[in-house]
Amino acid sequence: MNLQVKIRLGLMMFLNYVIWGTWYVTIGTWLSTTRHFTGQQVGLVSGTTAVGAIVAPFFVGLIADKLFATEKLLATLHFVGGLLLFAASRQQSFPAIYSLMLLHCLCYMPTLALTNSLSFRLIRDPRNEFGPIRVMGTIGWIVIGLVVGKLGLEASPTPLMLGAAASMLMAVYSLTLPHTPPLARGERFSVGSLFPREALSLLKERSMAIFAVASFLICIPLTFYFTFTNVFLNEAGVQNAAGKMTGGQMSELICMLLIPFFFRRLGVKYMLATGMFAWVVRYMLFAYGDAGARMWMFGIGILLHGICYDFFFVTGQIYIDRKAPPALRSAAQGLIAFITLGMGMFVGSWISGVLVDRLTLTAANGTVTHDWRAVWLSAAVISAVVLAAFLLIFSEKEVREAESPASEPMAGAPL
Repeated sequence: MNLQVKIRLGLMMFLNYVIWGTWYVTIGTWLSTTRHFTGQQVGLVSGTTAVGAIVAPFFVGLIADKLFATEKLLATLHFVGGLLLFAASRQQSFPAIYSLMLLHCLCYMPTLALTNSLSFRLIRDPRNEFGPIRVMGTIGWIVIGLVVGKLGLEASPTPLMLGAAASMLMAVYSLTLPHTPPLARGERFSVGSLFPREALSLLKERSMAIFAVASFLICIPLTFYFTFTNVFLNEAGVQNAAGKMTGGQMSELICMLLIPFFFRRLGVKYMLATGMFAWVVRYMLFAYGDAGARMWMFGIGILLHGICYDFFFVTGQIYIDRKAPPALRSAAQGLIAFITLGMGMFVGSWISGVLVDRLTLTAANGTVTHDWRAVWLSAAVISAVVLAAFLLIFSEKEVREAESPASEPMAGAPL
């Protein structure tokens, strides 16, 4: 494959994830401390990404596959998305910010699949060549997180403005990418083409059904982390919280390299269980750590992100790849993404917001804080219950060896 094309695709991934990374981690801090939104309102705004993930498969299947060239669609989505993100940064009220962020995410979330599909169209060997390209997206997330944290922008609307600028830059850059016309032009669109009946029938198998339910349920406590960790760390007095949180993505890169080693020794069930157990440990560390002598507990909790995400979600992708027939693998992966990144995180964002509201504390001088220990212990209990149920009822007896997972983890978002 031409090195120049690889570099161009890597830059595309870098910019695409910079847009998301600018605001996703810190928007809760801005909304709660500067705009004084309730926990439920913060959760709902954070959950706009989940709504975008729910709609994205239908959008991509209808528009990108059948009507427009991918690079032109990317340019259009990012141009409109950038305008919406900038407009959201100028608003004061919840209805206005929520509406604009929802529209932005409806534009942005399909680009995750579009950048993947464009890359697959332009490379010869996705299993070996896609990984280094996709990892540039995680690096983009890390870089912008360090910038936002270093400049102390977490409680301001500036991250949204940076995201808007990056989105406009990505819109222009998309037009320079190689032409990738739709492959299914002229074919009729149907919901069945996105999630075929055969893919849905995979859920009739007991182990697949249990995996799907566990994936949905574990996304509920998972959303506590993404929505409220930055708020929590700032309220606890941690300096440069956004920068420190990029340690999670750094550990994710390391854990991706370790997955083949542990996969051979632990197998599917205990890899998945290890990922879920890491969520329990992380939330316990958050519950009992502090910004002083026990700051190390916060640090370890953040660094556990690699195990939390890779060992469950990436192993899950590998598991789906093994279970689904070759012709249904893409549809099966899309179905699980719909269940987890879509439905699971939407429900989780709402539940976490409601819980944070109920555990809000107001001091005599009017200062608003939260009972974070109770918040994190609640998330730990939910994670532990899901883990215990999974260990008791999940059984995977497939004996076929797993294929190398080196490139599989790169297909998802840098969570």
